[in-house]
Amino acid sequence: MAAQNGKDLLIKLDMTGSGTFETIAGLRATRISFNAESVDVTSLESSGGWRELLGGAGVKSATISGSGVFKDAATDERARQIFFDGEVLDFQVIIPDFGTVQGAFMLTSIDYAGSYNGEATYELSMASAGALSFVAA
Repeated sequence: MAAQNGKDLLIKLDMTGSGTFETIAGLRATRISFNAESVDVTSLESSGGWRELLGGAGVKSATISGSGVFKDAATDERARQIFFDGEVLDFQVIIPDFGTVQGAFMLTSIDYAGSYNGEATYELSMASAGALSFVAA
């Protein structure tokens, strides 16, 4: 696989709850992380004292984060509203030449920052709130 543009990794949110996804405008950096807890089943009878893990067990989760500048009133306002209402909505993450991850996420934090001689910026974080789907590119 060839190198990809970082700007092509997109975070999209469902603007109306009807499956109409729009890219969150102004993001400069985006990230998605997948995690799986392990379940340790090591016992005194484990071969050579090596740790044993139980396959297919444990909690799976994903987190999405992004940071950027304000560029679009509609997506900025929607993200704020989702946070303050505590909504769990569908988000999409487009991973270039890999595929699309979609599922329910909760907006867990929004940080705003700015300096007197620079642009206003924001950072947001989301945590998965259910099963995710993946469609290959």
